[in-house]
Amino acid sequence: ARRLRHLAVPGPARATQNPVPLTEEVLAEGKVHFADHCAFCHGNDGRGQTPIGRNLYPKAPDMTLSETQSLSDGELFYIIHNGVRLTGMPAWGGDDPGRDLDSWKLVHFIRHLPNITAAELEEMRVLNPKTREELEEEEMVRKFLGNEGAVPTSPEHKH
Repeated sequence: ARRLRHLAVPGPARATQNPVPLTEEVLAEGKVHFADHCAFCHGNDGRGQTPIGRNLYPKAPDMTLSETQSLSDGELFYIIHNGVRLTGMPAWGGDDPGRDLDSWKLVHFIRHLPNITAAELEEMRVLNPKTREELEEEEMVRKFLGNEGAVPTSPEHKH
């Protein structure tokens, strides 16, 4: 699959340099985008060890490994923008690749994945999309803590 992925990226795309300069702000924006759009399959740490990532065929790659880290910026962008045929990787790009700054920011973040910190992973966990069940549970907790719908205590439990 890696060989086919490599062959699927046109030579000029492989040679494309990232037009977005790496800054702390760009890395932070890439992290937020990754947590919201990519982590569902790839995991916040980029290792692909999620229920979806493990069960794709082929499996979601561990983006911290050299097989991904050795790809050029242009290759990473092309994969994000165009997807990978016959895999679970969809195309995320728009009509104008020259204006797709979010994907270029993701390239910077993917480069950062081998050095991601526990604090960054916790930040991302909060940013991950929630399931309906998680949202309902959070709402119940919020109501309970706000004493909305709190369970009344019996007279013998009052002090």
